[in-house]
Amino acid sequence: MVNRMNNYRTDVWIDWCPGCGDYGIVSAMTQAFSELDLDPTKTVIVSGIGCSGKTPHFIQVNGVHSLHGRAIPFAMGIKLANPKLTVIVNGGDGDLLGIGAGHFVALGRRNIDLTVIVHNNQVYGLTKGQASPTLPLGVKTKALPKPNIQNNVDPIVLALSSGYTFVARSYAMDIRHLKDVIKKAIRHKGAALIDVLQPCVTYNDIYDLKFYRKTLYRLEDEGWDPYVSSPERDKEKRIEAIRRALDSESRIPIGVFLVNPYVESFEDRVSKQIPEYSKISLSDQVISLPDGRPIITTSLLKKLFKDLVVEVKESTSLD
Repeated sequence: MVNRMNNYRTDVWIDWCPGCGDYGIVSAMTQAFSELDLDPTKTVIVSGIGCSGKTPHFIQVNGVHSLHGRAIPFAMGIKLANPKLTVIVNGGDGDLLGIGAGHFVALGRRNIDLTVIVHNNQVYGLTKGQASPTLPLGVKTKALPKPNIQNNVDPIVLALSSGYTFVARSYAMDIRHLKDVIKKAIRHKGAALIDVLQPCVTYNDIYDLKFYRKTLYRLEDEGWDPYVSSPERDKEKRIEAIRRALDSESRIPIGVFLVNPYVESFEDRVSKQIPEYSKISLSDQVISLPDGRPIITTSLLKKLFKDLVVEVKESTSLD
């Protein structure tokens, strides 16, 4: 058993707006970590900028509060440097699907073993309620002077079309459901996306608790099986999952849309090309002597560079 401290909760005061859905996400995460018995020293939460960026401050594991839109590549580097770690990304819909959208797609293509939790409230809450990439066209929240003039991005559809091998949606106010989905995502080996519908009680008066109470339904209640039965059935399953994700404005499904255990993780692909990668991770490699001096001296660096130049010249000679 792991010797946990304070049930994964830090002593930092959580200071989101009263009633914010982010409280539900933190509660679900700490409960999931507890039930999975994760080692806090081998668990990392990476966040970007925004209300969701504060998440690592409130959970007793390793935490990185990174740059706006860069939480995913930061987490990729951590996971590839030390594949033994459990790495979770927490980011807002603006952070991950606006400036960070390119990284969001790249993670799906690579299938690195990360869990991405999107705090989706359709607005930029930290900067006072501007329309985020997930707010539908024509919707006017109370912080907007005029209706939104851009079309929206659907996180589920984008993840399914990008190659994520675990795709799910949950609701911040249904902590038990969200906790169970987080556990499944962490256990899955590959890129996992959880789109969390997270009401912003301060700036979004359209998609509020009353709205979600009327529109949400569970995929499992309608007999949906998210598991891909064979590698050949992946495309078929994704297309059907996209259809369900785009059901209608008056019916919003939550639950697991897709699980494909047949796709190799990026870490396994790297190990095939670089056998040494599976034997010793970058984080385990020795880079200094016992007294703290670097193992690479100036003379050794010059020799390595000289040998590399010779090797390149020999490999590119035309004789």
